[in-house]
Amino acid sequence: MEKSCSLLVHFDGGTPAIANDIKKALEGNDDAAKIDALKNAISLLQNGETLPQLFITIVRYVLPSEDHTVQKLLLHYLEIIDKTDSKGKVLPEMILICQNLRNNLQHPNEYIRGVTLRFLCRICEAEIIEPLIPSILANLEHRNPFVRRNAILAVSAIYKLPQGDQLLVDAPEMIEKVLTTEADQSAKRNAFLMLCTCAQDNAVNYLLTNVEKVSEWGESLQMAVLDLIRKVCRAKKGEKGKYIKIIISLLDAPSAAVIFECAGTLVSLSSAPTAIRVAANTYCKLLLNQSDNNVKLIVLDRLEELKTSHREIMVDMIMDVLRAVSSPNHDIRRKTLAIVLDLITPRNINEVVLTLKKEVVKTQSGELEKDGEYRQMLIQAIHSCAVKFPEVAGTVVHMLMDFLGDSNVASAMDVIVFVREIIESNPKLRVSIVTRLLDTFYQIRSARVCSGALWIISEYCLSLSEVESGILTIKQCLGDLPFYTVSEEGDTNDSSKRSQQATSITVSSKRPAILADGTYATQSAASETAYSAPTVVQATLTSNNLRSLLLTGDFFLGAVVACTLTKLVLRLTEVQASKVEVNKESTQVLLIIVSMLQLGQSSFLPHPIDNDSYERIVLCLRLLCNPDEQIRKIWLQSCRESFVQMLAEKQLRETEELKAKAQVLYAQPDDLIDFYHLKSRKGMSLLELEDEVQDDLKRATGEFVKEGDAANKLNRIIQLTGFSDPVYAEAYVTVHHYDIVLDVTVINRTKETLQNLCLELATMGDLKLVERPQNYTLAPESSKQIKANIKVSSTETGVIFGNIVYETSNVLERNVVVLNDIHIDIMDYISPAVCSDAAYRSMWAEFEWENKVAISTVIQDEKEFLDHIINSTNMKCLTPPSALEGQCGFLAANLYAKSVFGEDALVNLSVEKQSDGKLSGYIRIRSKTQGIALSLGDKITLKQKGGA
Repeated sequence: MEKSCSLLVHFDGGTPAIANDIKKALEGNDDAAKIDALKNAISLLQNGETLPQLFITIVRYVLPSEDHTVQKLLLHYLEIIDKTDSKGKVLPEMILICQNLRNNLQHPNEYIRGVTLRFLCRICEAEIIEPLIPSILANLEHRNPFVRRNAILAVSAIYKLPQGDQLLVDAPEMIEKVLTTEADQSAKRNAFLMLCTCAQDNAVNYLLTNVEKVSEWGESLQMAVLDLIRKVCRAKKGEKGKYIKIIISLLDAPSAAVIFECAGTLVSLSSAPTAIRVAANTYCKLLLNQSDNNVKLIVLDRLEELKTSHREIMVDMIMDVLRAVSSPNHDIRRKTLAIVLDLITPRNINEVVLTLKKEVVKTQSGELEKDGEYRQMLIQAIHSCAVKFPEVAGTVVHMLMDFLGDSNVASAMDVIVFVREIIESNPKLRVSIVTRLLDTFYQIRSARVCSGALWIISEYCLSLSEVESGILTIKQCLGDLPFYTVSEEGDTNDSSKRSQQATSITVSSKRPAILADGTYATQSAASETAYSAPTVVQATLTSNNLRSLLLTGDFFLGAVVACTLTKLVLRLTEVQASKVEVNKESTQVLLIIVSMLQLGQSSFLPHPIDNDSYERIVLCLRLLCNPDEQIRKIWLQSCRESFVQMLAEKQLRETEELKAKAQVLYAQPDDLIDFYHLKSRKGMSLLELEDEVQDDLKRATGEFVKEGDAANKLNRIIQLTGFSDPVYAEAYVTVHHYDIVLDVTVINRTKETLQNLCLELATMGDLKLVERPQNYTLAPESSKQIKANIKVSSTETGVIFGNIVYETSNVLERNVVVLNDIHIDIMDYISPAVCSDAAYRSMWAEFEWENKVAISTVIQDEKEFLDHIINSTNMKCLTPPSALEGQCGFLAANLYAKSVFGEDALVNLSVEKQSDGKLSGYIRIRSKTQGIALSLGDKITLKQKGGA
């Protein structure tokens, strides 16, 4: 094919036959047949066919048609046919078209006039347009707004052509005159946009002349005004003051879109506290008034940006932002809580915690399906508040302990983790927390929550009464001994065993039901374990929670119970003077431990006790029988010391991260300083004065300096063609969230003019081209900047490939220069992030895509290899530094990152040092989508060599 095209569609029938059928249909008098024939002709032309024989037929039989659909399709046809010859001159037969277009522009029907004017917006040939200029200008004064609207668009498009200022010399003045008399809002918007693009000074003059009327204009025109203000203020920063007043006047507009744009424009133009406060207030009102969840999420993103740059102002707005948790959408709630937690100060902490407590109480109603998930979010938020401000812990910890028996296990786990941390960091609350925990322990229905609660009881029951109460509570929850009768094990036949197992299965399927008095009517393992109650030794389901869990075969919990009882007995020997009482309790604990071992080794349960749990329980047994001072010290002190050390390390990590953020160098010591007090203040409003001060402060702190310096820009330039090619091209790639902008520089290295030069691009992966390629003419040894926009829909390594096609005056064939591929790096989309260990484990179990990469590197040190992977993948190491200390020849670490699309990337690195000094092992990547797992795996495979 001589003509380039981006799409080819295979047709079953031969083209001549189709062309003949179309010709016959067009020559008939049936308008419906003409419509179908024109549609077929347009499809053929768009797919690369030429059909030159149809043109005269269309001129003879279609041009005179009065049918509106036929006329509109005719304009589509005229738009896509070649109107010039190989030398760029307009074909002589186009004169026939000009006469028809002039007739259409003077047609009595407004629709015909309008669509013809819109068609002229897409015509680039000056020879066709020039004879139509008087008719186009006449339509600027037509009585119908639809015609005037399109006439303004046509004038704007013609004026933008290379010879446009010669075709329409005084177009800006004409449009400005139209703007003053026009009543239709859409036509006014089109006229104003034309002035903004082609004669910005005229647009500014019109705006400043009609400042008082701006608030009365239509929504579309107000949006155009805001766009003009942004452009003008970027070019002339000194004139911001008068435009900011216009923006503030528009904040009372009835349109939510205009208000949102006003707030965004205010933030981008001014740093004055008054302006930022007004913008923040506007965002908060939108957050509460808009019902669309997508709008709320966008507004929360803007508030997040404000929080980063103007934290002091956002602190005052914290309660307004917090009201957004009333939304039933969890994404909105999560984002709101994240913003609020970063804005907490000693001044507002009490109000925030009070609101969170009220929200927690609301979730008890159980009216909504996801109340448990929301409650978990609230508990985590309260936990963060209490860690930052320990003085509020006392007001919330007792209320949260009511949820230890929550059917949502994750929520209950968050409560027990919170209690564990608070009881250590707030010694004053220890007695009340221990007392409350012992009172509510029987309500806990989850084995994991029971384990956490038992550890707290074993470590923080210090007085005699507390130790005795702790032992008594555990005994009550275990019920009477033995756990089963000997006769059941010895004399029952197979059928009875089967019936017992069936009973166990039946019980395990039941769910907890809360009665009016708050007690449980049945038992539940809360998605972790199944309950199985023995038939002979009955258990009271409301109190014997430990017994029920043990009878399901959960011997890890049994080991925790044994350790807790052992610690309590060891502590009893320190606080109880009477040896008789100590021996009595010790004997009873020994009996419980032996009973658990006996249960684990019996055939009563479906599976026997595991080796780890058996060894731990036997260790407790030996310690109680032969107490040793050194071992007692380890059990009673070392365990708690390890926990204190863990909390201290966590706090130290958070402190170091805050210090690292604070130690960013914003400005050099020898930079110039502007003294605000020495400036002239004549004629400046308070807002303008504030803005000047904030600009000076920003300049002093280096906020005006862009992060990407010249060196970084050079690193992003990709050479697309060779130096010996007739056309040299290189691209500067800018990745911004969902958009990729290719700024391609094309240089003609020949001594002749290149015509119809076109940059043709195609993509692979989740990338999509936004615009159709345009043709350019390039003079000898000149250059051209071509921009291409590409949309991104997921985190995946995409590839952009293509070629440059051009024609020369000497050669009829088109020349093609193939471009190097551009690989879009996944690192542009992912950034380090932090999540809790529980959330990481949950995602690891949930995500279905895994990519396993074998380690192959010349690096011989495990930590050096880990640092290399972290730097190469732009991920955050969640494993604390203390866990990576020491030299044992083995290292395991968890890495985490989040993409701009909200996707999670999990990486587990397990590396072992071999006897020959080389590293071996695997890097496992998990994600919810296939693209991120594969792309990250490819990146690690490429980068893991290190020095190689």
